Amino acid sequence: MYYTYVLKSDRNSRYYIGYSSDIKLRLKAHNSGNVVATKNLRPWKISYVEEFQDEGDAIARERQIKSWKSRNAIEKLIFNKNRGSSIS
Repeated sequence: MYYTYVLKSDRNSRYYIGYSSDIKLRLKAHNSGNVVATKNLRPWKISYVEEFQDEGDAIARERQIKSWKSRNAIEKLIFNKNRGSSIS
C-alpha cells in the first residue's frame, strides 16, 4: 500500500503534502528532524490520508494536491474527508 498524506505543523499551522509506503515511519522521520523540508516546523500531525494500491497513483495524487497551491483547497479536502465524503 501507498499513502498520500497531509501533515499540519503544530508550530505555525502550515501544511506539508507527501507520499509514503509506511506512513507511521514517515511521520516519525518528519518529527525527528530527518526531513530537511519539515524539520524547522516540528511537531507535525497527520491531517489527511488517502490509500493507494499503486505507487504511481499516490505520487500523482500528491502532485495534484501540491499543484493547488491553495490553503483553502487543502483545508476543504481535509474538512470533507473528516465529514465522510471525498474530493477527487
